Amino acid sequence: MTLAVVWTDDAATDLLDILDYIAERNVAAADRLEALIQHATDRLPDHPYIHRPGRIAGTREAIVHPNYILVYRVAIHAIEVLAVLHARQHYP
Repeated sequence: MTLAVVWTDDAATDLLDILDYIAERNVAAADRLEALIQHATDRLPDHPYIHRPGRIAGTREAIVHPNYILVYRVAIHAIEVLAVLHARQHYP
């Protein structure tokens, strides 16, 4: 059974804030990052455990760019994207 990818409100806000910040300086870089994140999330339904275990129990972390991490959880009925973080950001 293929699981759907569902973004939490916090994760969607993280992504929009990051893309807006980057786009103010370099629209092409924002577009590239968005494409990398889309590619990573597109692969999750078929390979939910492909990325490393997260620093918080029950999560996984996809390094979508050297500076950005996609945090997600594989739940019973969906893959939940929990956050998009800058690699230098204090987490958890």
